[in-house]
Amino acid sequence: MWNLAWPILLVVGANTFYNISTKSTPGGVNAFASLAVTYLVCFVLCIAMFFVTANQKNLVAEISKVNWTSFVLGISVVALEFGYISIYRAGWKVGTASLVANIILACVLVFVGLWLYKETLSPRKIAGIIVCGVGLFLIGK
Repeated sequence: MWNLAWPILLVVGANTFYNISTKSTPGGVNAFASLAVTYLVCFVLCIAMFFVTANQKNLVAEISKVNWTSFVLGISVVALEFGYISIYRAGWKVGTASLVANIILACVLVFVGLWLYKETLSPRKIAGIIVCGVGLFLIGK
């Protein structure tokens, strides 16, 4: 049970601080300058965590194993964070912006699962998509 729970708790906790810090990013700072500092901290933390967690401490050998996914993930994360900074600078509220984005994301990922990973579309998933649509409608009122 704990093996299932701790990653979700980590994601929820990290996402909470993520949205608080993103919403609190000063409006006068260039978003990409702020993100550069963010990624400098990420870089240092990742290097430190590599040496804490790796059995083989050869960073260059590990980096040589990466493929296209690391590059696309990097682009995606920068786009995601710039999007959230832009959302909050446009005036969205923390609870509403995250809720709307995550509802739409969940619905999109159902179709990504169908298309890329051959997952199935069950009546329960269809009902969930409908409920999400109703929720978005109610949020928009």
